[in-house]
Amino acid sequence: MRILVTLLVLAVVGIGGWQLLPSQGDKNRTITVGTTDAVTSLDPAGAYDAGSWALFNNVFQPLLTFDPGGVQPVPDAAQSCSFTDTALQTYRCVLRDGITFPSGREMTAQDVKFSFDRVKRINSDTGPASLFSALSSVTASGMTVTFHLSAADATFPFKVATGAGSIVDRDKYPANSLRTDDAVDGTGPYRLTSYTQGKQADLQPNTAYKGGLDGDGRPIKLDYYKDSATLGSAYKAKRIDVATRTLPPAMVSRLSPSDPDQRVTVADSAETRNLYFNTRKNSPLRDVLVRRALAWLVDRDKLAADVYDGTVDPLFSLIPAGLTGHTTSFFDDYPTQSVAKAKALLEQAGVSTPVEFSFGYGIGHGAGAEEATVLKKQLEAGGLFKVDVKGYEWTAFQKSWAAGKMDAWAVGWVADYPDPDTFGAALVGSGSTMSTGYSSADVDRHIRSSQQYADRARTEADFRDIQTDVANDVPLLPLWQRRDYVVSDEDVVGTQYLTDSTGLFRLWSLGWI
Repeated sequence: MRILVTLLVLAVVGIGGWQLLPSQGDKNRTITVGTTDAVTSLDPAGAYDAGSWALFNNVFQPLLTFDPGGVQPVPDAAQSCSFTDTALQTYRCVLRDGITFPSGREMTAQDVKFSFDRVKRINSDTGPASLFSALSSVTASGMTVTFHLSAADATFPFKVATGAGSIVDRDKYPANSLRTDDAVDGTGPYRLTSYTQGKQADLQPNTAYKGGLDGDGRPIKLDYYKDSATLGSAYKAKRIDVATRTLPPAMVSRLSPSDPDQRVTVADSAETRNLYFNTRKNSPLRDVLVRRALAWLVDRDKLAADVYDGTVDPLFSLIPAGLTGHTTSFFDDYPTQSVAKAKALLEQAGVSTPVEFSFGYGIGHGAGAEEATVLKKQLEAGGLFKVDVKGYEWTAFQKSWAAGKMDAWAVGWVADYPDPDTFGAALVGSGSTMSTGYSSADVDRHIRSSQQYADRARTEADFRDIQTDVANDVPLLPLWQRRDYVVSDEDVVGTQYLTDSTGLFRLWSLGWI
């Protein structure tokens, strides 16, 4: 999920290494973690967002996982996995023995097949089916499961290791529809003991867990907050022990590693935020000239400074800094804010001004409202556009953009796995999860080409070409790239592993000194 190196900044200089190990005497002491990330669904077939997947990482088990800071998947529920052909179209896994669901029934390859089949069959508008577009079929025999792909995809193991690859109990989940209760039947390092939508999830260590993850795990209470300000207030009032994703920018900018009362973990990340455009025929932004005009009006430096207090970095490309193929394609094509160039493009398009369009954002996700206000002002410069801004509750927001009910929407993207491919097909490929309606034969060709290389360094040319095409077609505007901040009580350890380059949310890494 984030590819760059995590830097742990200890709040107290001189703490000995032995003190940073979790205390065995505090195994039953609950750690309370606060976040603003919302959970769309407890069913892996119905959610494709950071908040849901953060929970899935802990209560479900995929075939593969990532070691902290790792860039290649390693076995979790699987004993072993590998491609069986040089064409990279047949992928086979053998399961570990003795993995049991809460019912006591042992996991088999049939459960894995069932889990992948239902993701594709249900094809929820808020689900991850798009990740498995190349998956033609799954066969199962005993403890062996085989995935048959329609085209070469060297990134398929990465996708298997995500929340989309969560294995569910086939006796507890309907095959053709989403499960709607508040229970979970998974085999992850935690059991979900209680859940209140938008409020709290209580997690207890799964003593029956068998897999590739390390850590004893402490009881966790995961508190969900409606916005960054509320999360920040809860941390200051010591109602939570750990605060992550996403603290108020003003608070983050004042964090100091010299504060003796807390730990501060800072990680460069590959989390980005883009402004997406509806390119369908019924949208006023369907004309590429209109979208190019918008590209000339955004001032990312001012956005980063005024809204985020310098805690994010301006982003000028689809693929963030630190990943293979990163460029500055939008800076190359639209280097400065220019009302004159935007006006000339609208005149060329033959549209009357101001061009009116709707702009949505998710309520409570970071500084969404403040960001929308600043972007509205920038996009309305010169009277060329008139922007109707509206905030949405998270699930309604997802469904609205999926249904094409907005002309533009700002969404953060936490990468699914540590590879630039997660910024390709998912965001700009035909049928992308962002539902912009954008489709480019050249972009799709480069995406397919990049997926044939097991040596991911060989994908650089394809990703550079993708970014050139995207800057020309403007189905989205990159806005910024975030740095990850986690703050915790000084007695909590393991926060440096909570989020890292792999995309996993490792609650089991947390402990007490």
